[in-house]
Amino acid sequence: MAYRQQDPYYDSAQPIHPGFPPQPPTNHNQQYPAYDNQWDDRPGSAKSVQSSQFHGSQVHLNPQYEMSQVHIHTPPVPSMPYHAYQPDYPPVPVRPGPIREMSTGYSVAREKLMKRRSVRHVELQNGNLVLDVAVPTHIVPKDMSSVEEMTKMRYTAATCDPDEFMRRKYSLRPYLYGRHTELFIVMTMYNEDEVLFVKTMNSVIKNIAHLCGRTRSRTWGPEGWKKVVVCIVSDGRSKVNKRTLQVLTLMGCYQEGIAKDSVAGKDVTAHIFEYTSNVIVTETGEVSTGHCPVQIIFCLKEQNKKKLNSHRWFFNAFGPLINPNVCVLLDVGTKPTGTSIYELWKCFDKHSNVGGACGEICVDTGRACSLLLTSPLAASQNFEYKMSNILDKPLESVFGYISVLPGAFSAYRYKALLNGPDGKGPLASYFKGEAMHGGGADGAGLFERNMYLAEDRILCFEIVTKKREGWILKYVKSAKAATDVPTTVPEFISQRRRWLNGSLFASFHSTIFFYRIWTSGQNPIRMLVLQIEFIYNAVQLIFTWTSLANFYLAFFFLVSSATTTTNGAFNFLSQGAGQDIFQVFLKLYIALLFVVTVCSLGNRPQGSKWIYSLCMVLFGICNIITLWCAGWTVYLAVPHSVAGWKDFPHLVATNQTFREIVISLAATYGLYFFSSFLHFEPWHMFTSFIQYMFLLPSYVNILMMYAMCNLHDVTWGTKGDNGAAKDLGGAKKVKGENGKDMMEVEIPTAREDVDRMWAASRSALKVKAPEEKSHRDAATKQADHDRNSRTNVVLAWVGTNMLMIVVFTSQAFLNWVNTHFVTSQGSSFNPYLSFLFIALAALSGVRFMGSLLYLIFRLFGF
Repeated sequence: MAYRQQDPYYDSAQPIHPGFPPQPPTNHNQQYPAYDNQWDDRPGSAKSVQSSQFHGSQVHLNPQYEMSQVHIHTPPVPSMPYHAYQPDYPPVPVRPGPIREMSTGYSVAREKLMKRRSVRHVELQNGNLVLDVAVPTHIVPKDMSSVEEMTKMRYTAATCDPDEFMRRKYSLRPYLYGRHTELFIVMTMYNEDEVLFVKTMNSVIKNIAHLCGRTRSRTWGPEGWKKVVVCIVSDGRSKVNKRTLQVLTLMGCYQEGIAKDSVAGKDVTAHIFEYTSNVIVTETGEVSTGHCPVQIIFCLKEQNKKKLNSHRWFFNAFGPLINPNVCVLLDVGTKPTGTSIYELWKCFDKHSNVGGACGEICVDTGRACSLLLTSPLAASQNFEYKMSNILDKPLESVFGYISVLPGAFSAYRYKALLNGPDGKGPLASYFKGEAMHGGGADGAGLFERNMYLAEDRILCFEIVTKKREGWILKYVKSAKAATDVPTTVPEFISQRRRWLNGSLFASFHSTIFFYRIWTSGQNPIRMLVLQIEFIYNAVQLIFTWTSLANFYLAFFFLVSSATTTTNGAFNFLSQGAGQDIFQVFLKLYIALLFVVTVCSLGNRPQGSKWIYSLCMVLFGICNIITLWCAGWTVYLAVPHSVAGWKDFPHLVATNQTFREIVISLAATYGLYFFSSFLHFEPWHMFTSFIQYMFLLPSYVNILMMYAMCNLHDVTWGTKGDNGAAKDLGGAKKVKGENGKDMMEVEIPTAREDVDRMWAASRSALKVKAPEEKSHRDAATKQADHDRNSRTNVVLAWVGTNMLMIVVFTSQAFLNWVNTHFVTSQGSSFNPYLSFLFIALAALSGVRFMGSLLYLIFRLFGF
């Protein structure tokens, strides 16, 4: 084999333990057998297919045609930046006009590469298909032309489940090189475009460069990149964004025409590409050199099996081989600042009992905070994120248990995640949700399936309560990352549905099983502190459960008390106008709750976005009325002279209104201001506070209502893709000349084809992709239309009846009756009842007349 002739770990006599990593090679000098050059550029050197042999994982590839017929002048490695380099063949022209993939020549180059592939025989490595192929000429650093990991990309076709990866004797380069991995970073993606991918990837590269720049560190320094492995996991080959693949092609981490969808009749479950890249790519295809190399593993899953499955490849398949100290989790689209990953790692390095940590996730507000000015929804989320990072996360960090480390940006000590000898532990609990949400939820109730929608909360609880290990969780404020938030109502509601349902039931779970901290190995003081935190969380859970009623009752009592006839909050309109306003908004509030309930029970947010949007606006107006009444009440309660404030303790003791309302409001909104200034982050109070207060009722009344009405929906909001597209070709088993089993594969063999694909990918990225609006398929669109029509009919029917009830039972109508409908005896009568009785009598009379005429006509034979 190419890396070593005998691997003691893969010796059949040695037992394989799935939960623990194998021992790395003892040779750390990388003195492996030399690789032959994949591309034989000597004119006239062509071998037959039968005589072409693979030595280990390295393929001795030769063109299927005479190389003398194609003169390839290999250009010198360009000086950086790479974008100054021009290939020796004519550049592909970009035609003006409508944007098409063909206009960049990418499809032409790909088609040419696929047609000119050659059939080769490859010897399996430990029974697995592994290919080492040369990367494009343009990305090999000048002084690294003899370094295998920077000149060859390694492709592995995995045909197993992630849990079987190590037992099936698959391997990875960092393990084969015997390197110690301090940081193992995973970037999970679904169909994110090149802009989001580049934003995250370049931020990670910047962080690794910072680690290499810490020359005085005992751990890091110029060779620090060898201790960091970046793993990119894409959820589904048919779902991955093609322009993102073009970025990976420019980095050397992906090549067209290499992957296979089956090996010896076994379906491939994941395509694994490994390369140590020294390239930085922008979303426009500009290529430049990085400050340091980066070890990259690109795992392209064949099927779309959701994010948990992607993490299972990371933790259960690659983790035992890499055996890192700290694992960092990132979502593509999240942008950590230049030192954030180091700050997270430093927390683990300083505190040996830290099992997990998270940084501050903030909203990507755009250039000059433009998003906050244009989107009230984004501004309200910005305020919510900021206050959570100022008040909630620090509190939980002091206790030692953070209820959730966000999957978009968090880190875990790998040792703390590992399961025990009995197979139970944090990772086992974390991945339970994959089976529940993937059709294998046998015996799992609705409570448990909703609970595992918040699998990151379950993981945090399992780490802190892991038996006899005493792990705690920390919040690292200096580690920051920006992320995108939903800016449309349907996306916002759909996202929060999963968050709220998962967090609610996960909170129930942690509250019920709080006693597990007693066996977690914590010291007595920490155990007492954690017990206090669980009590605090239980109280918070009660208020969360009753938040709908609490918000309505606060509205009811504040508005009703401030709309009395004397000193009413709305007396500036007219004397006693407050009572009428109170009645109108009280009925409006109840009506909105009814509308939201009906919509939540049967409609997707995408099908009723205008109804939800209107409800948000009306709820916001109700909150404005509430705040005005609260302010008026405070104004009446406080002294209006300096003398009244002199004896403040007496004022608090004697003035109940001041004590209950003023102090309560000051302890809430005043605390927001004070704590924000204390953390030197007050700007969200000026840019996002008003938007948050306007949308606050919607957080409770709409988001909670929709979440509770859709408890049965335990999906992640995306449809799984359980099929595999058989369009790559397979690797067939054949017999070699020496009688060994060989695999027959069809792969690119001409260097100019690979270089042309690299140049075409770069040209394709220079042309901005047209905006693709997401469209619902016909069946979904029709279903949304039918549900929306049903909802409209129900609302019209119930709304009409409710409107009559509200109008004819209102105080205004009763006062009007008492004024205009007085009998001769001096008592009033209700004209609606008179109308109702007369109308019913008339209708009965019509029915009687019809019946009488029928008998007459029948009697006379008509």
